[in-house]
Amino acid sequence: MYRFLMRMKCPEGGFRMHEEGETDIRGSYCAMAVASMLHMLTDELMEGLPDYIRRCQTWEGGLAGEAGLEAHGGYSYCGLAALCIIGKADALDLFAFLRWAAHKQMSHEGGFQGRANKLVDSCYAFWMGGIFPLLHEAFRQSGQDVALPLSHSWFAPSPLQTYVFLACQTQSGGLRDKPGKSADFYHSCYALSGVSVSQHGVDGSLSVVGAASNLLERTDLYYNVLVEKAERKCAYFAGLPPLEVDGRVVGGGEGVGAAEGRRHLLEELNLPSYQ
Repeated sequence: MYRFLMRMKCPEGGFRMHEEGETDIRGSYCAMAVASMLHMLTDELMEGLPDYIRRCQTWEGGLAGEAGLEAHGGYSYCGLAALCIIGKADALDLFAFLRWAAHKQMSHEGGFQGRANKLVDSCYAFWMGGIFPLLHEAFRQSGQDVALPLSHSWFAPSPLQTYVFLACQTQSGGLRDKPGKSADFYHSCYALSGVSVSQHGVDGSLSVVGAASNLLERTDLYYNVLVEKAERKCAYFAGLPPLEVDGRVVGGGEGVGAAEGRRHLLEELNLPSYQ
């Protein structure tokens, strides 16, 4: 796996999606998330990445898939999460990023659009909704002089959940992009992931639309897996010897930003640790 990630790394700091494939910001997130989850994140993997992602920030404030293109919700999450994992989110203009993201929740539907002048799509419940708590934690870790909200992350959770529950469920099961579309696994995954993000406040409070049984478990914002799973993999990999590749010890570990974010979540909010 480590050899593969290094083969995909490009001189400009990003990562190709596959052998002889395209290079865009999705590859950067996938590489950082995989390496961090497997505790093999090293300096040589991270080299040049903050500068590469910073070049993808547009005049709007969000991130494009490649430098010079349009800011987009999915790419913005990928770039921000990649930097948050390695503790380098301050490479971006976070204030401009927040201003852009805050304008993507639509007042009529309640859900998020992914780009300016586009329709609401349920998958952006996560791609956009997940940006806000990541920014909240990035501001906290950076120590910047900003008044962080104590009980929310700059977006409205109830309208978002209402859109997903009422407009995106299908009679046959599963979740769809929007009314008129068919349900699929992709939108089922990310609509529910976004609902989970919206239900759990930064102060540990809950915001659940409808019955209490609608409550989903808290997801780890860096990997989009349950916090319990993120903790369990830490316990497993902490017990393994240092990683050796081709006769050299490359070491590596989890991303410092992801580890600190989860530590703060568990300790400061008095949530249970699963290790």
